[in-house]
Amino acid sequence: MSDEEYEKIGNEDLTSLFKEINMLKKQHDSLLREQRMLSEGRDSNIKFTQEFKQRAVKLKKNLDEEEKKSEDAVKKEQEKLEGIKQENRKLKEEIWSMEQKLRTMDEDNKSLRQQTEVSTAVPEKKVVFNGDVANGAHALSFDMKPRIVFPMEGGTALITFEEEEVAEKILALREHVVALGDCSIAVQAEPVRFLVPVGVEMDTQVCPQRILVSDLPKKMSVEKILDKLEIHFSKGRNGGGEVEDIDMLEDSGNVVVAFVDSTIAKGLTDKQIHEVEIEKGKKHKVKVTPFLNGSITLLKTCNITCKKTVLLTGIPDIMEQDNLQDQLEIHFQKTNNSGGEVDAIIYNPQGRKTLALFEEDAPKDE
Repeated sequence: MSDEEYEKIGNEDLTSLFKEINMLKKQHDSLLREQRMLSEGRDSNIKFTQEFKQRAVKLKKNLDEEEKKSEDAVKKEQEKLEGIKQENRKLKEEIWSMEQKLRTMDEDNKSLRQQTEVSTAVPEKKVVFNGDVANGAHALSFDMKPRIVFPMEGGTALITFEEEEVAEKILALREHVVALGDCSIAVQAEPVRFLVPVGVEMDTQVCPQRILVSDLPKKMSVEKILDKLEIHFSKGRNGGGEVEDIDMLEDSGNVVVAFVDSTIAKGLTDKQIHEVEIEKGKKHKVKVTPFLNGSITLLKTCNITCKKTVLLTGIPDIMEQDNLQDQLEIHFQKTNNSGGEVDAIIYNPQGRKTLALFEEDAPKDE
């Protein structure tokens, strides 16, 4: 191709070629922009995906922790529920056991009367020295009369007045000078106080091996009575059995018989009245009752002061007992010595022991 032809072609198409190049350039620029946008979108999606993964991991961890906590809580509740069930079973067993024991106790109470509860309230009573004294076991004879044994020290005296007001005046003066002929002695007046029970609660139980024998003959030696009772109650035809021990209670004069076999006592107490040959050819009716073992569960006490009896102390041993006692009585009977009518008096010289008995201060017309 000649230069003219080439020049002709270039001039005609150059404009269109430039146009095409410009168009391709624009397309290229557009493609670059799209590429950048796609790249930015990709980077954004990658970042979002990473954040989502991190959130998903954290959320899964939280869910796992919550699930574990929930499982632990359920486990604890189940353990607690199981503990409650076990305690419930234990309580039911204890209730059943207590019901069995109660049934047993009810049966024992109905058949043998083995369990009794005694609760007595002891009313306050005024006591006074009436002139009686006793020694040793004889100071506590078994009767329903309330008595208080007061151990007197040497060189003291007890004096009981008819009126409480006289005793109050003697105590208020405290020291008294008693004239004894050519000389005189100074004695001190003190109140007499006791610690006494005001309320007693006891638990008692029938002893299955022992019986209490009462209504025994009075004029007979203890040894003979014990021998005769042992012989009688050791024989099977009398409802007895082998005797383990026999003893007399000094305070009441009753006899306690203990058997080897615990089934003997019940039959004897059911019969109650027994005829025992105490003397040859003569039978004596005795009473057989259950022997009670008891313990005090509650004892309430209080201090009481004798209203009419006064304790005189500091009395020297300067004359015969009877003479000094008479002189004391004469002195405290005189109104000018603040005294009054004396109901009872006892003087205990130095070096001697005396047990004074205080009894209920009953009205004179009783």
